[in-house]
Amino acid sequence: MATAFFDSIGFDKKDYTGEIFESGNYDTCTFNGCNFSGCDISGSSFTDCVFEDCNLSLANLNKTAIKTVAFKNCKMLGIRFDQCNTFLFEATFEGCSLNLSSFYRLKIKKMPFVDCNLTEVDFTEADLTGAIFRNCDLHLALFDNTILEKADLSSAVNYSINPDNNHIYKAKFAYPAVLNLLDKYQLEIL
Repeated sequence: MATAFFDSIGFDKKDYTGEIFESGNYDTCTFNGCNFSGCDISGSSFTDCVFEDCNLSLANLNKTAIKTVAFKNCKMLGIRFDQCNTFLFEATFEGCSLNLSSFYRLKIKKMPFVDCNLTEVDFTEADLTGAIFRNCDLHLALFDNTILEKADLSSAVNYSINPDNNHIYKAKFAYPAVLNLLDKYQLEIL
Protein backbone atom coordinates (compact mmCIF):
# COMPACT_ATOMS: atom_id res chain seq x y z
CA MET A 1 0.00 0.00 0.00
CA ALA A 2 1.40 3.41 -0.99
CA THR A 3 2.05 5.97 1.72
CA ALA A 4 0.40 9.36 1.26
CA PHE A 5 2.75 12.32 0.83
CA PHE A 6 1.88 15.90 1.73
CA ASP A 7 4.26 18.76 0.92
CA SER A 8 3.87 22.41 1.98
CA ILE A 9 0.15 22.11 2.73
CA GLY A 10 -1.70 24.16 5.34
CA PHE A 11 -4.36 22.47 7.46
CA ASP A 12 -6.62 24.94 9.26
CA LYS A 13 -9.12 24.17 12.02
CA LYS A 14 -9.50 20.52 11.03
CA ASP A 15 -11.19 18.31 13.62
CA TYR A 16 -9.73 14.82 13.39
CA THR A 17 -11.70 13.50 16.38
CA GLY A 18 -14.63 12.57 14.18
CA GLU A 19 -12.70 11.32 11.16
CA ILE A 20 -9.70 9.12 10.46
CA PHE A 21 -6.37 10.94 10.18
CA GLU A 22 -4.64 10.04 6.93
CA SER A 23 -1.31 8.51 7.89
CA GLY A 24 1.61 9.55 5.70
CA ASN A 25 4.64 11.75 5.24
CA TYR A 26 4.05 15.42 5.99
CA ASP A 27 6.88 17.77 4.90
CA THR A 28 6.88 21.52 5.66
CA CYS A 29 3.16 21.42 6.47
CA THR A 30 1.38 23.69 8.94
CA PHE A 31 -1.45 22.71 11.26
CA ASN A 32 -3.35 25.69 12.73
CA GLY A 33 -6.13 25.27 15.29
CA CYS A 34 -6.52 21.56 14.53
CA ASN A 35 -7.97 19.04 16.99
CA PHE A 36 -6.12 15.71 17.21
CA SER A 37 -7.42 14.88 20.70
CA GLY A 38 -7.34 11.10 21.18
CA CYS A 39 -6.52 10.67 17.50
CA ASP A 40 -4.35 7.85 16.14
CA ILE A 41 -1.56 9.44 14.10
CA SER A 42 0.83 6.56 14.63
CA GLY A 43 3.27 5.64 11.90
CA SER A 44 3.14 9.09 10.29
CA SER A 45 6.20 11.22 9.61
CA PHE A 46 6.36 14.98 10.23
CA THR A 47 9.41 16.85 8.91
CA ASP A 48 9.87 20.63 9.23
CA CYS A 49 6.21 21.02 10.24
CA VAL A 50 4.54 23.55 12.53
CA PHE A 51 1.62 22.82 14.87
CA GLU A 52 0.07 26.01 16.25
CA ASP A 53 -2.90 26.32 18.62
CA CYS A 54 -3.61 22.59 18.19
CA ASN A 55 -4.99 20.06 20.68
CA LEU A 56 -3.01 16.81 20.56
CA SER A 57 -4.03 15.55 24.00
CA LEU A 58 -3.85 11.76 24.32
CA ALA A 59 -3.00 11.38 20.63
CA ASN A 60 -1.35 8.05 19.75
CA LEU A 61 2.15 8.75 18.41
CA ASN A 62 3.37 5.16 18.27
CA LYS A 63 6.28 4.98 15.77
CA THR A 64 5.52 8.53 14.60
CA ALA A 65 8.56 10.41 13.27
CA ILE A 66 8.98 13.96 14.55
CA LYS A 67 11.84 15.69 12.74
CA THR A 68 12.41 19.41 13.36
CA VAL A 69 8.79 20.05 14.30
CA ALA A 70 7.69 23.22 16.11
CA PHE A 71 4.78 23.08 18.55
CA LYS A 72 3.41 26.52 19.47
CA ASN A 73 0.64 27.16 21.99
CA CYS A 74 -0.52 23.54 21.79
CA LYS A 75 -2.41 21.48 24.34
CA MET A 76 -0.55 18.15 24.53
CA LEU A 77 -1.72 16.38 27.68
CA GLY A 78 -0.63 12.78 28.23
CA ILE A 79 1.49 12.45 25.07
CA ARG A 80 3.84 9.43 24.99
CA PHE A 81 6.79 10.90 23.09
CA ASP A 82 8.77 7.88 24.29
CA GLN A 83 6.76 5.76 21.82
CA CYS A 84 7.76 7.91 18.83
CA ASN A 85 10.31 6.89 16.25
CA THR A 86 13.54 8.12 17.87
CA PHE A 87 15.54 8.44 14.64
CA LEU A 88 16.28 12.16 14.12
CA PHE A 89 13.68 13.07 16.79
CA GLU A 90 13.78 16.86 17.15
CA ALA A 91 11.14 19.32 18.31
CA THR A 92 10.67 22.74 19.88
CA PHE A 93 7.91 23.59 22.33
CA GLU A 94 6.72 27.14 22.92
CA GLY A 95 3.74 28.07 25.09
CA CYS A 96 2.59 24.45 25.26
CA SER A 97 0.84 22.52 27.99
CA LEU A 98 2.56 19.12 28.14
CA ASN A 99 1.18 17.94 31.50
CA LEU A 100 1.40 14.19 32.17
CA SER A 101 3.45 13.57 29.01
CA SER A 102 6.45 11.24 28.82
CA PHE A 103 9.96 11.66 27.43
CA TYR A 104 11.15 8.48 29.17
CA ARG A 105 14.64 7.45 28.01
CA LEU A 106 14.65 9.84 25.02
CA LYS A 107 17.80 11.57 23.82
CA ILE A 108 16.57 15.12 23.44
CA LYS A 109 19.76 17.14 23.72
CA LYS A 110 19.45 20.92 23.44
CA MET A 111 15.66 20.70 23.14
CA PRO A 112 14.01 24.04 23.96
CA PHE A 113 10.93 24.28 26.16
CA VAL A 114 9.81 27.92 26.34
CA ASP A 115 6.88 29.17 28.46
CA CYS A 116 5.60 25.61 28.86
CA ASN A 117 3.63 23.88 31.60
CA LEU A 118 5.40 20.57 32.26
CA THR A 119 3.46 19.41 35.32
CA GLU A 120 4.07 15.72 36.09
CA VAL A 121 6.06 15.17 32.88
CA ASP A 122 8.27 12.06 32.99
CA PHE A 123 11.92 12.79 32.13
CA THR A 124 13.19 9.56 33.75
CA GLU A 125 16.48 8.38 32.19
CA ALA A 126 16.20 11.01 29.44
CA ASP A 127 19.28 12.75 28.04
CA LEU A 128 18.51 16.47 28.33
CA THR A 129 22.09 17.68 27.87
CA GLY A 130 21.95 21.38 27.02
CA ALA A 131 18.13 21.48 27.10
CA ILE A 132 16.48 24.83 27.77
CA PHE A 133 13.58 25.22 30.20
CA ARG A 134 12.82 28.95 29.82
CA ASN A 135 9.98 30.14 32.05
CA CYS A 136 8.67 26.59 32.48
CA ASP A 137 6.64 25.14 35.34
CA LEU A 138 8.05 21.71 36.27
CA HIS A 139 5.72 20.97 39.19
CA LEU A 140 5.98 17.26 40.09
CA ALA A 141 8.02 16.52 36.94
CA LEU A 142 9.98 13.28 37.30
CA PHE A 143 13.77 13.42 37.08
CA ASP A 144 15.39 10.07 37.87
CA ASN A 145 18.78 9.15 36.44
CA THR A 146 18.25 12.03 34.02
CA ILE A 147 21.14 13.73 32.27
CA LEU A 148 20.77 17.48 32.78
CA GLU A 149 24.37 18.46 32.07
CA LYS A 150 24.61 22.05 30.81
CA ALA A 151 20.80 22.31 30.85
CA ASP A 152 19.37 25.77 31.52
CA LEU A 153 16.80 25.79 34.32
CA SER A 154 17.64 29.34 35.41
CA SER A 155 14.09 30.63 34.83
CA ALA A 156 12.23 27.35 35.52
CA VAL A 157 10.06 26.99 38.63
CA ASN A 158 8.63 24.28 40.87
CA TYR A 159 11.15 21.59 39.99
CA SER A 160 12.46 19.03 42.45
CA ILE A 161 15.68 17.39 41.30
CA ASN A 162 17.77 15.07 43.44
CA PRO A 163 21.44 15.88 42.66
CA ASP A 164 22.47 12.42 43.91
CA ASN A 165 20.19 10.71 41.40
CA ASN A 166 20.69 12.90 38.32
CA HIS A 167 23.59 14.27 36.30
CA ILE A 168 23.55 18.06 36.73
CA TYR A 169 27.17 18.98 35.89
CA LYS A 170 27.33 22.62 34.73
CA ALA A 171 23.52 22.95 34.66
CA LYS A 172 22.21 26.50 35.19
CA PHE A 173 19.93 27.30 38.11
CA ALA A 174 18.84 30.58 39.70
CA TYR A 175 18.14 31.59 43.26
CA PRO A 176 15.73 30.96 45.01
CA ALA A 177 14.49 28.05 42.85
CA VAL A 178 17.90 26.35 43.13
CA LEU A 179 16.98 25.56 46.75
CA ASN A 180 14.67 22.89 45.29
CA LEU A 181 17.81 20.79 44.82
CA LEU A 182 17.80 20.39 48.60
CA ASP A 183 14.21 19.07 48.84
CA LYS A 184 15.26 15.51 49.67
CA TYR A 185 17.04 16.73 52.82
CA GLN A 186 13.90 18.38 54.24
CA LEU A 187 15.97 21.28 55.53
CA GLU A 188 14.59 24.41 57.16
CA ILE A 189 16.21 27.25 55.28
CA LEU A 190 15.76 30.59 57.01
